[in-house]
Amino acid sequence: MTTTSAPILITGAGQRVGLHCAQRLLEDGYSIIFTYRSDRPGVQTLRDLGAIGVFADFSSEAGILSFIAELHTHTDSLRAIVHNASDWLAETPGSEAEAFNRMVNIHMLAPYLINLHCADLLKQSKPADIIHLSDDVTRKGSSKHIAYCASKAGLDSLTLSFAARYAPAIKVNGIAPALLLFNPDDDAAYRAKALAKSALGIEPGSEVIYQSLRYLLDNPYVTGTTLTVNGGRHVK
Repeated sequence: MTTTSAPILITGAGQRVGLHCAQRLLEDGYSIIFTYRSDRPGVQTLRDLGAIGVFADFSSEAGILSFIAELHTHTDSLRAIVHNASDWLAETPGSEAEAFNRMVNIHMLAPYLINLHCADLLKQSKPADIIHLSDDVTRKGSSKHIAYCASKAGLDSLTLSFAARYAPAIKVNGIAPALLLFNPDDDAAYRAKALAKSALGIEPGSEVIYQSLRYLLDNPYVTGTTLTVNGGRHVK
């Protein structure tokens, strides 16, 4: 159970992993501020549970700065920032630069600017954390999603840099998951192929990210670390 009244900010919490983590933290007694880009059912679910939802478009600098300004109107402190907002675009002929810029803005520029401009809010809380949701794909690269992979690798670098910059007041860590949840339209052949990539061979669901998140929030002696949550893909 939490002992602080400072809220946790979770970006991109309208669905899937972000929604699950926000709900679990609310159950643990934390106040939650979350961002969303699309008005999905999960947005209302979180609002009904008492969370504050703020629309945010992190695909441009203007959208990021607009969100930061609004965030400061909702709170004067933060217990943690969880950078979960993400997008996943493949390069297509003629739109490579657009895809690259969008991935960099969402996965790197948004965390970079939010971390810089919201450090004042975090420093009002003891302890305080920043947690970046990265991706296990950065370990080996991706031939089909180059921009996505590169921007997530850049996020891993931001974890190291901000950990050095903000110590000891703010711990900064990352989580790098591989497959967590299948989509409803994923067929049996795809599911079998994906599961075979890991040593444990399971679809773990969102709870493993919540468990990793709680570990990083609760452990006072971990900073500058990215947790690999990939079912043992690196040993296959």
